[in-house]
Amino acid sequence: MISLAEFGQYLPGILLSYAALLVGLISPGPALLGLMGVSLDQGRRAGQHFALGIGTGSFSIGLLTLTGLSAVLATYADAMTAIRIFGGLYLLWMSYRAFRTAFRKPPTTSDIADAVDARKISGRGYYFRGLGLHLTNPKAILTWIAIISIGFHEGAPLWVGAAIVIGCGLISTSIHLLYATAFSTAPAISIYRRAAGWINGLLGVFFAAVGLRLLFNR
Repeated sequence: MISLAEFGQYLPGILLSYAALLVGLISPGPALLGLMGVSLDQGRRAGQHFALGIGTGSFSIGLLTLTGLSAVLATYADAMTAIRIFGGLYLLWMSYRAFRTAFRKPPTTSDIADAVDARKISGRGYYFRGLGLHLTNPKAILTWIAIISIGFHEGAPLWVGAAIVIGCGLISTSIHLLYATAFSTAPAISIYRRAAGWINGLLGVFFAAVGLRLLFNR
């Protein structure tokens, strides 16, 4: 049974992992652009199926990442240091990308529409397209390694990693479903595009702060 003291010890890292994923979901990437395209071109129902596919992919990558990291840590005691350094460097790279994107022209409506095939397919088809897009996205895999390394430290019990995977998976699914609802209207995408510069600037600050924390905190 988990004691209150043990829960309090690991809770800050778990919450920081949730925060890292949450702000990352705001940043435009293949999954978000694809979801925008489906929702705008094919409607809310298609977008919601696509979002559920992305959420399933997020759960799957998180579970595989946690299982792999747990096996590595059980064999190599010092592996967490290398994983933490990798996670910190990757978050700094994400910070650089966010700052660079903040000064670029945001994607146009035609760019967003190009992110999805305009053919009519079934709800199940959109689900599997969202799932396939997320499972084959290297950024999603690397992001999960960074996220888990934030809260799952050396010696941490397995329930901590499970809490990160389940919580982040639920957050990812919920946010993408909200996006599917919002982005089924063109005005919502227009508002998002106008705020893209500020959003990416704030993301750059956040990712830099968390990346440096991973690299220098022991």
